[in-house]
Amino acid sequence: MPWYAFLLAPFALIFRIVTGIRNFLYDHGFFKSSRAPIPTLVVGNISVGGTGKTPMVEFLIRHLIGDVSLACLSRGYGRQTKGFLKASLDSNASDIGDEPLQIFQKFGGKVPVFVGEDRLAALKKMAVGSPGFQLAVLDDAFQHRRLKGDVYMLLTPFSKPFFQDFIMPVGRLRESRSGAKRADLVVVTKCPEEISSRAKAEIKRGLNRYLDRNVPVLFSKIAYGSVYPVGHTHPFSGAVILLSGLADEWLFVSYCREKFTVLEELAFPDHHDYGNTELEKIASLAKKHSAQSPVLLTTEKDAVKLNSFANQGFLGEIPIFALPVEARFEPEDKQMLLSYIREKFRKK
Repeated sequence: MPWYAFLLAPFALIFRIVTGIRNFLYDHGFFKSSRAPIPTLVVGNISVGGTGKTPMVEFLIRHLIGDVSLACLSRGYGRQTKGFLKASLDSNASDIGDEPLQIFQKFGGKVPVFVGEDRLAALKKMAVGSPGFQLAVLDDAFQHRRLKGDVYMLLTPFSKPFFQDFIMPVGRLRESRSGAKRADLVVVTKCPEEISSRAKAEIKRGLNRYLDRNVPVLFSKIAYGSVYPVGHTHPFSGAVILLSGLADEWLFVSYCREKFTVLEELAFPDHHDYGNTELEKIASLAKKHSAQSPVLLTTEKDAVKLNSFANQGFLGEIPIFALPVEARFEPEDKQMLLSYIREKFRKK
């Protein structure tokens, strides 16, 4: 907790009261929650960003795509459009948001990706336009109470599980810790490579104070793949200028420092919109380190934005590479998770 937390405490109390009243009204039927015409798997959190939602959504799609007719729905955070849209080959990050575009491109359009602020209305439109959908995976809709989801997967990071966090602006919680009771299962994300049984037990004890009985608690890690070129065929030199727009860039930066020669680091807020100022900075750094043949290494969701500039003739000074990331589970947790989800939706 920051030293100035006492100055923020009154605002946190107001935020807690407002969100608490809202949840009370939904929990007791004063505000209506409705099920969608398509079964829904909601992936979300009760904290602001940095829990690994997109890698988890991609993990679920990757392992469920052969089981059911699948779609993905997101709000499309950071886009410059409004309303309900379907991703297409012509879509860009300004149209649908960086993460929905990343998901659409990663699966080659085999999984329809939609965006819409009103998830319930969007799901109704999806059901009319494509009546064969058997499951919709929702990215970040845990607080969207108008929708009564079928299964809620709550993510919380190992480094700062929600039971150790505080409500905004003192901490990063979007609502009180008690909101976790809506979860059907919990995944502790971004775990270290080695995690002891004792550490797992301690986290489970902390979580279980806020969960309904018998809610499964699983543990996942972040795994990085091989870098790949974005819109070019230049070789990867290993001398990199890092660029990231993440809620928490620590893992990304730490991994890159270990694996590559990091010449410079550029870190921006989550879902940052890049413009001329950033492009000029990148070009300047590329020139500064030209003797080392640098490349720009970034995240996949930042790459989908930067690629649009490259396609328009910008950033010709430096090749762009993306570092893919995915969620991974120990075999027993992976089997438990997929079996749980398949069993739940088999009954729908």
